[in-house]
Amino acid sequence: MSAPVFVAGLAGTDTRFLAAALGGDSGAAVASVVAGDGGSVSDLAESVPTARFVFLAGEPAVATPPELEGLEAARWCRVETRELLANPAAELRRLCGHLGLTYDQALLGPIEAARRALVAGEGEAARSPFASASTESFKAALQHAASSLLISTYQTNRLVCARAQNGGLNTHFRLYDKPMGIAVAPGRIAVGTRTEVWDLRDMPQAAAKLEPPGSHDACFLPRNRHVTGDIAVHDLAFAAGELWVVATAFSCLATLDAGHSFVPRWAPRFITGLAPEDRCHLNGLAVRDDRVAYVTALGASDEAAGWRAAKADGGVLIDVASSEVAIGGLSMPHSPRWYRDRLWLLESGRGTLCLGDPETGTVETVAELPGFTRGLAFLDGIAFVGLSQIRESATFGDLPLTHRLRERQCGVWMVDLARGSIVGFLRFDDLVQEIFDLALLPGVRFPEVAEAGDLTTARSYELP
Repeated sequence: MSAPVFVAGLAGTDTRFLAAALGGDSGAAVASVVAGDGGSVSDLAESVPTARFVFLAGEPAVATPPELEGLEAARWCRVETRELLANPAAELRRLCGHLGLTYDQALLGPIEAARRALVAGEGEAARSPFASASTESFKAALQHAASSLLISTYQTNRLVCARAQNGGLNTHFRLYDKPMGIAVAPGRIAVGTRTEVWDLRDMPQAAAKLEPPGSHDACFLPRNRHVTGDIAVHDLAFAAGELWVVATAFSCLATLDAGHSFVPRWAPRFITGLAPEDRCHLNGLAVRDDRVAYVTALGASDEAAGWRAAKADGGVLIDVASSEVAIGGLSMPHSPRWYRDRLWLLESGRGTLCLGDPETGTVETVAELPGFTRGLAFLDGIAFVGLSQIRESATFGDLPLTHRLRERQCGVWMVDLARGSIVGFLRFDDLVQEIFDLALLPGVRFPEVAEAGDLTTARSYELP
């Protein structure tokens, strides 16, 4: 157990956000205390000899109270609010080092939230919390193929369309309730959300009316909303004209019909009954030759949440036709995809893009990436790989990736499949921290993805 930590500040200084950050996932006992009142800090220092203190100065000119300066140097340190909010990762690493705590990116949340609140409260001109940065190669790849890329980020309830525009890359955000899997067919997009599967269809007539004139080459409007309930939808895929859904909570693959929440169609052989217990965390779905061919799961468990016990290396790839485990020993596998006659998948727990061989039961690492890999799409020999920062340590702690990287990126990275090298990226720099799925819109250069409440949706009509 780490020594107790007290975050001290003068009366009126908000220290709660720093206390929440230091205590969030560090395992330390952290509390706030008022300094400069002549007694509380001194009393704590004397009664708890192992305690350590952080003085949070609201302004650089604020002097450190004498009761802190009088302690041994190893027992206290100072940090200034503005510097902490401006450089949270660097300052938090410094504090953790002084306090004997283990730093991880997961600790940053409360500090980043305080920074956003400060900027909003002071009316400062600042870039959007959805801001991103990208390489020229990312825009060029989409532009060359006259295509765009859909990205689901459930943590911020957004569906993003990355598309080339005016010599740069435009990220077009649309609001959905926990968007997860995305499936694409000609003129059609399906999106799985917290309790629904959305069906969007392209209406070229609506695209022609969007401003500025001639800018959009597609307009996807919501046509149907199927209420599944909270079945923890993960991957979606079209196969043989049907939309297939990974119903993770029920450990099965399903399709949809008008009369039911979902229609179970397949479950792993080791699953003995359908119940909303997330037994194996079935999550990924690959289609080969227009049939559902492979799935990934985080474990081969038949107990409620049983996959968690061996999450670091208990993942499996299953052949759907035989229901046999084809590849085992995987670290949180996601996003199996069949491309150019080969099976690709992500070992998310290692932060890697891999080639899988179901015949031999082996995997080959193609590229190691700077984040939790989840979401995979392909374009002209390039893999687009989604990366997440994984801030929630209870689920994602103690993975090979978190041992390799204390700081992890969020966005979409490009990997040259022939060389296994990173050739570009789209990086989200603030609020967007988790990606689930990617889907390419081939031949769709600059689409609109309309929301149900949009004026475009309200005033566009498709008749037989």
